Amino acid sequence: MTSRTRTSPRHLFLAPAARALPRWLEAFPGAIVAAPERLPRALPDDTLVWLHLDPAVPASDQIAALRAKANNVAVIALANRPQDEEGLALFSAGCRGYCNAHATAGNLRRIAGVVRAGGLWIGAELMRRLLVATQAALSRSATPTADGDDRDSLLALLTHRERQVAECITQGCSNKEVARQLAITERTVKAHVGSVLEKCQARDRLHLVLLLNGHRSAPPDLTGDTAVKAVAVPGRARPQPRT
Repeated sequence: MTSRTRTSPRHLFLAPAARALPRWLEAFPGAIVAAPERLPRALPDDTLVWLHLDPAVPASDQIAALRAKANNVAVIALANRPQDEEGLALFSAGCRGYCNAHATAGNLRRIAGVVRAGGLWIGAELMRRLLVATQAALSRSATPTADGDDRDSLLALLTHRERQVAECITQGCSNKEVARQLAITERTVKAHVGSVLEKCQARDRLHLVLLLNGHRSAPPDLTGDTAVKAVAVPGRARPQPRT
C-alpha cells in the first residue's frame, strides 16, 4: 500500500495492484491507494472509497466483497468504460457514484462534493432513466404522500421559468432537452437547475422529484431497488414487484 499521509484518509482509492492513476492524486494529494484485498480496517465514516473496477471480475462481486469489509462508507465506482447497465447494478448494490476512471481531477473533486452532500453522481442518460422510473413508481405507489401543500409551498419559492424547468426535470428531461423545449440556452438551463435545487433544498434531480411528490426523504420502495429494477428492463418504465 502506498500512502501520502499518516492520518486517516478522507479519500481511499482501491485499485488492482494498488496502482493509482496520476489524476487521482492530482485531485486528492492526501489520498491513500491500496489493493482491494489490503483494505484498511475501521475506516472513518467520512471516508470516500473510490473502487477502480477490475474488468476481469464481475463488478457486483467486487462491490459485495468491499461491502462485506466496509459497509459504513460511501463508495464511488470507477470504470475504464462506464456502461449504464453496470451502473444500474452498482447503484442497486449501494454505490453512491459511478464514473470514468480517467475523469479529470476537476471532475473527481466535483463528484466528491456531490456525494459528500448526500447526492448521487449518475451519468445523464442513467439519471434520466431513474427519474422516469421513480416518477412512474410514485404514481403507482399505494404509499400515501403529503397533500398538495408541500408541493405548492416549494413551487411558490420558484420563478415562473424555474417552475417550468422543475416540471421538465420531473419528466426526466436532460438539460439539452429542457433548453430545446423552453427555447433557452443550456447554460441558462444549468443556472435554473442549480437555483431550483438550492431553493427546494434538494440534493439532486432524483431528490427533487421526491420532494415535489410530497416525500421529505426517499421512501424505501420508490428508489434504490425498485427504481433500478424498473429501468433495468429495456423499453419499460414500470417498477418490477419485489421478490
